[in-house]
Amino acid sequence: MASVPETEGRPLLLVDDDAPFRQRLSVLLSRKGFAVTSVGSLQEARVEAARLKPAHAVVDMRLEDGNGLDLVAELRAMSPDVRVVMLTGYGNLATAVAAVKAGAIDYLAKPADPEDIVRALSADGSSRPEAPPEPMSADRVRWEHIQRVYELCDRNVSETARRLKMHRRTLQRILAKRSPK
Repeated sequence: MASVPETEGRPLLLVDDDAPFRQRLSVLLSRKGFAVTSVGSLQEARVEAARLKPAHAVVDMRLEDGNGLDLVAELRAMSPDVRVVMLTGYGNLATAVAAVKAGAIDYLAKPADPEDIVRALSADGSSRPEAPPEPMSADRVRWEHIQRVYELCDRNVSETARRLKMHRRTLQRILAKRSPK
């Protein structure tokens, strides 16, 4: 667990079970003036949220020990003014609506651009954040999703193809190509 004293910036709770991603995002958000406390589980997040009373939070949707949506509601109950951005590698309309209803101010697909996260957290409290100036292309979103499922399947092509309901050779061709812009 990495922690920065509250006096150095605006307190922010970062909750993500992907340690390398959490570490990179923690460093980037710290550079943007946030006092980041990062944790990797729902249980740790609840303890740190009660201690820290963050003004901002970045929460992953799916955590190893639960659902980030539950934490959004708990954070809003602790502090109605908390600004929460929900991140997910499994984006769909139903979970986006659920996140906003739970109190998240924005819902971003992983890998989210840190600038988009900062823009969402820093937007005027009475307004919604603006759309990103250059959103990912549909091909890039598809490629990111395939890569995420591939990693979740421990880089097993056959299992990934089965889960994505595509032919194994088609998947191999996609994986052999460079990522789209």
